[in-house]
Amino acid sequence: MTGIQLTSPAFADHAEIPRRYTGEGENVSPPLTWTAAPKGTAELLLLCEDPDAPRTTFLHWLVTGIDPWTGGVEEGHDPHGGTPWPNGFGRPGWGGPMPPPGHGPHRYFFRLYALSHPIRLPERPDVDAVHDAVQGKELAVGTLIGTYQRL
Repeated sequence: MTGIQLTSPAFADHAEIPRRYTGEGENVSPPLTWTAAPKGTAELLLLCEDPDAPRTTFLHWLVTGIDPWTGGVEEGHDPHGGTPWPNGFGRPGWGGPMPPPGHGPHRYFFRLYALSHPIRLPERPDVDAVHDAVQGKELAVGTLIGTYQRL
């Protein structure tokens, strides 16, 4: 499987996500850029998850059906052509980091999948359902990790 380079002008890989993009700040989605999807990509899927959440991996952002010709998404928007799904807070689109106070730093995995075929998801998918749905359909994936903690 080939790779996609996924980056953000707002924070570096493995660096702290600025407060503006969190539930404590303005809660706007961060800008992201990515390299071209491989030939044969039917759609892109964007996922942001927090595996350090107390009970289960928390879903912060899920957008499917993204136009494979896009090269990024602007701050505060969903990717072009994409369909935002409900996040772990129950709202469609971005739900910024807001880990429990004093819980230490959490990691936020932004993943962009280039898929060979559109996927089917349940009405309110969790992170495991997304991973199951993309399995075997990934042509490429890019990962960007940000961190955030509440004191």
